[in-house]
Formats: sequence, structure tokens, C-alpha cells
Amino acid sequence: MRNQRGFTLLEILVATTIMGIAVVGILSSLSTSMRNATHVTDADRVAQLARNKMEELISDQNLPYQAALQGAFDDHTNWTAQIGPFETPPQFGPGAIILQRVALVVRSTSGTNHREYPLEAYRLIEVPRPQQ
Repeated sequence: MRNQRGFTLLEILVATTIMGIAVVGILSSLSTSMRNATHVTDADRVAQLARNKMEELISDQNLPYQAALQGAFDDHTNWTAQIGPFETPPQFGPGAIILQRVALVVRSTSGTNHREYPLEAYRLIEVPRPQQ
């Protein structure tokens, strides 16, 4: 009997099948990871837009005393803001310092994925005098 080296055809077929199953599992896992990374990136983008818009609203000296504002960043992302006094003292008038509430909601749509990012902030303002 001669000493043979190498693999039989059956061994090669079994190894190839096992390797194919492993590769399909890895590719499926990578695809899921990429999809999840896209969702996280979208969520981070919406959160950053909301933070930037809130900073812009809070620092705006010409922001109305009480109003509902809205706008859009792009085709898929828009925002709404409710602005008004948070709590008012029982007897207050023009020139009084009160706490103003700014409630911002940024909405984003990406395909079938809808995301809302609400933020709320407060600032001290002077009650405006009536226009004459």
C-alpha cells in the first residue's frame, strides 16, 4: 500500500460547505451592523440639529414673548417650538423678570423611520411693555 497525501473530494466538499455557511453568517452580521450604524448616525444627526436650534433660540434676544414657531432644516427634518412664560407671579406686569420656557421638537423622516427629538429649555426674560 502506498502512502497517499492530500484531501479526498468529500473532505474538500465538507470544508467548502462549512466555510460557505460561516461566510454567509459573517456577511449577514455585517449587513445588520451597517444598518444599525446608519440608524445611530441618523439619530445623532437629529440630536445635534436639535441642540443647535435650541442654542439659537435661547440666545436670540428678539425671540417673541409668547409664540409658536416652525421651520425646516431640509426635506426630511423640520422643527416646531412653543415659547411662552413658564410660571408667572400672581401680580406681574411689564418690566417684571419671569422664566420663559422654550419647548422644541425636531422631527426627522428617513424612509419608514420617523424620529422625534424633544428638548426643553428655560431663560430669564423681561416682560415686554405693550406696543403703543
